[in-house]
Amino acid sequence: SSLMPQDFPDLPPLVPQRGTAYSRALCRKIFIHQGWKVAGEIPNLPKAVAIISPHTSNIDGWYGFLAIGGLGLKVTVLGKDTLFKPPFAPFLNWAGLIPVHRDSAHGLTEQVVTTIQKYDKIWVGMAPEGTRKKAEKMKSGFYHIAHAAGVPIVMFSFDYDHKTIYSLGAFTTTGHYQQD
Repeated sequence: SSLMPQDFPDLPPLVPQRGTAYSRALCRKIFIHQGWKVAGEIPNLPKAVAIISPHTSNIDGWYGFLAIGGLGLKVTVLGKDTLFKPPFAPFLNWAGLIPVHRDSAHGLTEQVVTTIQKYDKIWVGMAPEGTRKKAEKMKSGFYHIAHAAGVPIVMFSFDYDHKTIYSLGAFTTTGHYQQD
C-alpha cells in the first residue's frame, strides 16, 4: 500500500520527539492499514498540555498510540504512583509516564507543573473527560495545569466516522475558565 504524505503531518522541530525512522514507519503503516489518518498541522511548541477528545473506549488508546508512534511525538502521561513498582517501573519510566500521588487535586496540579518546569521540551497528554464513560462535560484539571504552567493546550479530536485524528491547533488560557 502506498503511503500518502497527507495521511501524516510532519512534526515541527520544537516538538518533543521519540522513536526511530523504523518505529515511525511501522506505526504509520499499521495505523493507515486500519483506514485511519492524522489531519491538521501540529503546533511547533516545545511545551504543551495535549488533550484528545472524546475518550470513550480503550480502542482510543490503540489508535492514539499508533498515531503518536507514527508521528514520532513524545507524549508524557500521568500514572498513579502505586503503579511504579517492579517489574513495571522501568517500562513506565521508558514509556514516559510521570508518577503522581492521587491524594489531593491541588497537589496533582502542582506535581505536574513542577514536572513541566523541569524539562526543556515536554508535552503532557491528558484525556479531558478523565474517564472513558461518556462524559457530559470536560473536567477542568488539564486547563488549570496548562494555565499554572504557562503552557498552551494543544487539542486533538477523534472522528470515528471519518477514521481521522485531527490536530485542532493550540489554545492559550486566559485564566477565565468558563469564558475560555
